[in-house]
This record gives sequence, structure tokens and C-alpha cells, in this order.
Amino acid sequence: MSPRCGFSETYPGSVQNSHELAKKPLHLSHLSHLSHLSRLSHLSHLPTFALRMRYFLTLSYRGTHYAGWQVQPNAPSVQATLEAALSTILRDKIDITGCGRTDAGVHARYYVAHFSSEEILPPTFLNSLNSLLPNDVAVHEIRTVSPESHARFDAYERSYEYIVSLRKDPFSTETAWHYPLYTRLDFLKMQEVAALLPNYSAFFPFCKTDSGLEQYTCALKTAFWQKRPEDHQWVFHITANRFLRGMVRLIVGACVQVGRGQLQVADVKTALDEQKPLKKSLSAPPQGLFLTGVKYPF
Repeated sequence: MSPRCGFSETYPGSVQNSHELAKKPLHLSHLSHLSHLSRLSHLSHLPTFALRMRYFLTLSYRGTHYAGWQVQPNAPSVQATLEAALSTILRDKIDITGCGRTDAGVHARYYVAHFSSEEILPPTFLNSLNSLLPNDVAVHEIRTVSPESHARFDAYERSYEYIVSLRKDPFSTETAWHYPLYTRLDFLKMQEVAALLPNYSAFFPFCKTDSGLEQYTCALKTAFWQKRPEDHQWVFHITANRFLRGMVRLIVGACVQVGRGQLQVADVKTALDEQKPLKKSLSAPPQGLFLTGVKYPF
């Protein structure tokens, strides 16, 4: 699902958007796609339906000033910010569900969430919603999906990047991990750690101890380091069907420890083979982590 600005109707047999829908003659075959039928005077003899439409949002956000995606009792969150804006514009209490949780200070270049509403959204809705959101949250697309579609449970693949900055940069202090001792890092050893990961299906060594999980399996597709000399950065890429809590930051930390010689590649392999904690664990700071992709079967 590629990012597109605007609103599109995706129900089979329906017109392309709500503006066109308003201009076309209505037939009974359209009733399954409409809400608020009571507003249509020439259908006033029909019973009123309260059909809830399911909408997918594609958005991005800078997580610096948020306690993560999920609503927190005493701290700002991206979820609460979006729900407040949607509830204001739709004049109804809106609950939104995200494709996953991101921790405090973590960013998303590509994030997907869903909500339901009885309203058919007008073409101006996207601009109106963004006008109510702060500058560090932006919605890029809104589209209708089937009522059963779920932003979290239907996602079959997620991708992250972690950025390590090799020089002090005042413009990336909140979006990268500045590591001034990078000359002491063995890049090839870090790449060896990354290359180990797709050979495993369980990742207990890379999960926060208080996660409360009963199983630690992930179908990890790719993991590798990339040099970006033009940006003075090293970037870690990883893709899987799901991730454990704190997993990517713990993997990056392990790579750095191996690169510094504080751990050996064999130590990481043994921990994965035996599904036990590493002798030394390091969680990379949150500001370098970005969710960059989420894929769906539709």
C-alpha cells in the first residue's frame, strides 16, 4: 500500500469518492455503502441505518515529544493526538487502532491506523484533519476498506531503520544516535551479527524482560547494515512479520557491542541458540529508530 494523498473509495462496485457519490442517482445497490440515509430526502420513506465505515489512515510522525504511539494516562501520545483531532472534526468520540506500538521518542515515516465512523468523508477531510494536527504528525492518505479490515492484525510485514550518525549534527540530534567513537567499531563484525538473525525464528535475547510475552517467535525476513557516506551515517535495516518489545534497539545495541569488541559474534549466536539473555545487553537510544514500512494483503 503506497502512500497517496487524498481519499479513495475501495468497496467493490462503488463510485470513486464521496463527492462523486453525492452527484450520482441512488439505487438500492448503493445502500450497503452509505451512512446517514435519513439525510437523503428522496429516501425518507426507508428506515434509517447507522452503517459504520472503516477507514485506514497512512501517516508519519516525529516521536520526540510523545510517550510513544499508545495512549498514556499522564503523557502525550500520537494515538491520543489523532483521536482528539478526529473526534473534533467528526463531532463524535473516535477510537483509533494502530498497526503496532512505538516507544517514547521513536519515529514513523510510514504508519497505518484505522477508525470507524458513520460519516462519509468529504474530499476536504484530509486537509481539515491535518489543520488540526501539530506539525510533528501528518496524515498522508485516508481510504475506505472493508469493515473487518484491521490495521494491526492484517499487517503481514513491518520494516524499521535505525540511524547511527558518525558526526555531530545539530539537525539530527532528535532523529539519529550520534556515536562519536564509530572509528572503534568493526563494521564487518556488526554485519556478521545482522546476517545471523534471519537464521532464527525466536528472539528471546532481544526482548525487554518486562514484556510479559509467552512466546518470542518472529518471521524475520532481512537484516543488514548500510553505509551512507554522503550523510555520514550507518543505517540498520530490518524486516519481519512482527517485532518484540524493544527488539530492534536491543539488536542494534548488540551489533555495536560486537563492533566495539565488548561481545563476540559467537556470544550472540550462543544466546540465540539457547534462547537466553546476552551477557551484556545494550538498548540503543530511541531517537535513531524509524518505522518505515507496513504491508497488507489488500
